[in-house]
Amino acid sequence: MVELSSVDQHAHFAVIHVDTIFHSAHLIPLYGTDMLPLVMKSHHILNIFTLFYINKYADHHTFEIAC
Repeated sequence: MVELSSVDQHAHFAVIHVDTIFHSAHLIPLYGTDMLPLVMKSHHILNIFTLFYINKYADHHTFEIAC
């Protein structure tokens, strides 16, 4: 599981360059029991959810459909 990093109770952010990314990851949010709002967009997911599972079965072929 991955979660937001913090230092002294403050969110810890860093900018990474695209050329340093080894590979992409398929993150699956840890859903609660409440219904998700219909107006929620995919680009809001990282801001809404705080815990994610990493899909260990996803590989580089998983993202070929998006191209």
